[in-house]
Amino acid sequence: MPEDNQGKGVFKGLAMLASMGIAMVVSTFIGLGIGIYLDGVFGTKPWLTIIFLIFGIAAGFKNMFEMTRRYGL
Repeated sequence: MPEDNQGKGVFKGLAMLASMGIAMVVSTFIGLGIGIYLDGVFGTKPWLTIIFLIFGIAAGFKNMFEMTRRYGL
């Protein structure tokens, strides 16, 4: 029986790590997409793309930090 509980814990940890990775990638691409769009609208290439890419990366790290605090890692 203890092996079953340990196996569930491993899968729960892997699922959490996968969701953290997905959240990081998605937030980065959202920031990149917003930056590219705004650069096209305002003609400020590449400045808004760089700024919003940095915002997206920062948001991804913030999400990872909050998830680790929530799950107690």
